[in-house]
Amino acid sequence: MGFGSVLLAAAAAWLAGAAWYLTLSAAWVAASGVPVDENGRPRNGGALPHVVTFAALIVVAGMMHHTFAMAGLTEPVEGAIAGLGLGAFIAAPWIAITYVYAARPRVLWLIDGGYAIVATGIIGLVLGLI
Repeated sequence: MGFGSVLLAAAAAWLAGAAWYLTLSAAWVAASGVPVDENGRPRNGGALPHVVTFAALIVVAGMMHHTFAMAGLTEPVEGAIAGLGLGAFIAAPWIAITYVYAARPRVLWLIDGGYAIVATGIIGLVLGLI
């Protein structure tokens, strides 16, 4: 497992996020209150959110790679289970804390927290495969 596996894991999680948010876009836009254009697309625009997301996923995948190496996790199933655990027991609860103080809708937490769980599971799976 090296930097290539980190990039591949981040890319897989990014693509999963694209599918996740395309599928749940109407609910996410309604819950988030993000302003949209005449086509229903968020106005926060351009490539910046996608670039920042990919950079953040590289950081997450890099830390997961480091953690897995220290723990001796080398199998895909181990990686996926550990990734799902990190998402379900660290990332999603952290999102819940932030959202409850910001009085954000519960459905937004379910969408964003759900993606955190799925993405970390995918990252773990990919890191375990390579």
